[in-house]
Amino acid sequence: MEQINWKVDGISCANCVLTIRQYLEKEGVGNVQVNMMDGDVSFLPSGNTPADKLQKGIEALGYTVHTGKAGEVPRKKIFKNHKQRFLFCLIFTLPLMLHMFHNVLPIHWLMNPWVQLALTLPVLTVGMDYFGRSAVQSLKNGIPNMNVLVTIGALAAFVYSLIGAINQWGHDYLFFETTATIITLVFMGNWLEETSVQSTQKALNQLAKSQKVMANMIAFDGDHQEAIFPIENTQLKHGDLILIKSGEQVPADVKILTGSATVNESIITGESEPIAKNIKDQLIGGSILIDGNVRAQVIAEAKDSVLANILNLVRQAQSEKAPVQQLADKISAVFVPVVLSIAALTLLINYLVVGAFTPSIMRAIAVLVIACPCAMGLATPAAIAVGLGRAAKNGVLFRNARSLELFKNIQQVVFDKTGTLTTGNFNVADYRIIDQQYDEHSFKQLVYSLEKYSNHPIAVSITQHWKVSPLLRWKKVEEMKGVGMQAWDEANNFYQAGSYDIAKELIRESYHNVYILKNGVLIGWIDVKDEIRAEAKEVVDYLKSKGIKTILLSGDRKEKCAALAEHIRLDEVIAEKKPAEKLAIIESLTKNTPTAMVGDGINDAPALAKATIGISLSDASHVAMQTADVVLMNHGIKNLPLALGLGKHTYKTIQQNLFWAFIYNIIAIPIAAVGLLQPMFAALVMGLSDVVLGINSVRLFKKKVL
Repeated sequence: MEQINWKVDGISCANCVLTIRQYLEKEGVGNVQVNMMDGDVSFLPSGNTPADKLQKGIEALGYTVHTGKAGEVPRKKIFKNHKQRFLFCLIFTLPLMLHMFHNVLPIHWLMNPWVQLALTLPVLTVGMDYFGRSAVQSLKNGIPNMNVLVTIGALAAFVYSLIGAINQWGHDYLFFETTATIITLVFMGNWLEETSVQSTQKALNQLAKSQKVMANMIAFDGDHQEAIFPIENTQLKHGDLILIKSGEQVPADVKILTGSATVNESIITGESEPIAKNIKDQLIGGSILIDGNVRAQVIAEAKDSVLANILNLVRQAQSEKAPVQQLADKISAVFVPVVLSIAALTLLINYLVVGAFTPSIMRAIAVLVIACPCAMGLATPAAIAVGLGRAAKNGVLFRNARSLELFKNIQQVVFDKTGTLTTGNFNVADYRIIDQQYDEHSFKQLVYSLEKYSNHPIAVSITQHWKVSPLLRWKKVEEMKGVGMQAWDEANNFYQAGSYDIAKELIRESYHNVYILKNGVLIGWIDVKDEIRAEAKEVVDYLKSKGIKTILLSGDRKEKCAALAEHIRLDEVIAEKKPAEKLAIIESLTKNTPTAMVGDGINDAPALAKATIGISLSDASHVAMQTADVVLMNHGIKNLPLALGLGKHTYKTIQQNLFWAFIYNIIAIPIAAVGLLQPMFAALVMGLSDVVLGINSVRLFKKKVL
């Protein structure tokens, strides 16, 4: 069953996330993901509850659901956001605040309780429409949110003031300005929180903006004359033909049919260095054509593009819980009932000690208003959003939030060799034909016909250099995992192309890359040359400077691995290992020490999955990319230190945020309870507490992490 993705407005704290998740799980849906940062809610429907009923259920909880369906008419609201609510309430709250200066200003009419009531009612109405509605629905759902505290605090001050006005008890019993100020300042705090959250999403928003652009679609009229007309890229279909001109943004993932261009792929890779693209090369949607014009064919619709998949993966990672968040979530779930109890005790104890009800109720209200479960709920998602956003902007894709946190523990990094520490771009350096029945053409024809069925970098490079026809036909062809290829022809002759393992009984020279056999007889061998990645030594030196052990784990010959390790100063070499052996080694290493594995091939996939963190390159096999926790999008390992640094500093930011959230509530609530903080100032401090977390999280955008 297809996953449902909705955008939900009004998610402001961890309690909101819990409320929506619990409601959907009660209705029997699966794989519920709620992203507090951008309001994305996704789930797999159960089939028992229709989607429209689930939508109404979420809206009954006090939220607004946007399903994204064509023709959807959003529910009309007087106020669209917290900024508008704040500004409206401020108009009425400011005059109420001025009454405190009646001895200085000629505003004695503001001392009239009925004038104060009239000014308070519009603010109370707006406040209860938002806070009150949300509070009631959260109580119905069994998970009271922070709006319960705001609602009770504001209503308590209002009811007490209304009773004082009716009974004419005097100005000492009127706190209408407290009601209005609480609501207004909490709206201000929510608006500031929204702004800070939007800042944390900055990098992702920039990527998202690149998803919708205009394209030049190529069509043909009845006379087969070419016509070009503009179309939004979201309407492009697989197979459509488009023209991309110099300076334009590539509107979708395409394959070049004619022309050549220089392309900037920094939006995907983080690297601004131009890349030359020619016929049959692919262009990634969102990249920029710096120079040249190309005609191209769409190979992926907007929703299936590389950029769309990156955004979806990052958003999914944001909505997942990092292990460190679990404690905050447990506290948030019981926070509101605990604060209500503390407020009740504050009222009772103060009344018994002070002997006056007015200061006692004000202190209880201050406790209700200053308590902030949002801070604890925001601490982890805000930092993770910035960490993931900065990573995505720089070509590092985290598939889950867990990986960000786990990086702090990594003590050793294991590298595959071919395609990881080396470029994987091989050149045939030498070859020799031993069996005289084969000439150069027939030898190359045999090798090409075998290796074209393999995805191994060496096999791919050989077939690129030796394109010989006609192709030999096989009755059966299959891959020998970690060894090479084998095939049978119609005459049942048995052919092999592989590592030294298949030829060790036939030749002593173990240093050649590929050995070719027919019916157990050596036909010849091939040597290829692979260049070391330019950044390999620099990356290894950085890891060693951080006290991280570096290990080479490869299926290649020991001599070649040792030479590479010596050149870039790796700590340890484990060579001549097959995929199953690699898996066992990674399992053993991970069991003893937190280990990251960097690889790019199909044979690396099991080891990547078994490592503490699996790291793949963007030009790796599809299986390796799907198995890895982290994907480096810039065609190399250059950004491995950035991934490591962002992981560690994101976790450090989460720790700082959680410390602030906890210490704020631990200190603020007792201060309010003993009467050192008025309710209106408590509302202001509560609103600013979330902003502090937002600012601390946003620092990650610019913070030096290397």
